[in-house]
Amino acid sequence: MAALVSATSSASAQTKFDDERQGGRAPMRIRCRFEEKAFTVGLLDNPSARDLATMLPLDLVVQDFSTNEKIAYLPRKLTEEGSGPFSNEAAGDLCYYAPWGNLAFFYGGYKYSSGLIRIGRLDDGPQPLLTRGKFALRIELLPPA
Repeated sequence: MAALVSATSSASAQTKFDDERQGGRAPMRIRCRFEEKAFTVGLLDNPSARDLATMLPLDLVVQDFSTNEKIAYLPRKLTEEGSGPFSNEAAGDLCYYAPWGNLAFFYGGYKYSSGLIRIGRLDDGPQPLLTRGKFALRIELLPPA
């Protein structure tokens, strides 16, 4: 019975993420490329994600930070409007860390902390992020589907 409750809770959390991502309109999607890896990210419908989209395309540098994320510094800070705690953190999340002005691509588990704003999730999971190192990163806005 405990497994059933856990599975239901997890499904509800995923549905909540999908509802936030949809925001009543077609979700924005971005393509990220580094070290011969390309992946897409569905952006949430929040002010920080929309602000990032206005900056695209971008050429940045992505590098490992700690044991669970890659980071890339943006040329300017994003709006923090609408930030606040969130749940159902998962590998594959794309967040903005406001105090440092960087994107955080999580490939391992993490917990919400103050200043962290989730702006999207990798469409096919964190696998492309597992290549360790420092690389040129290209981020582009994809046309609406």
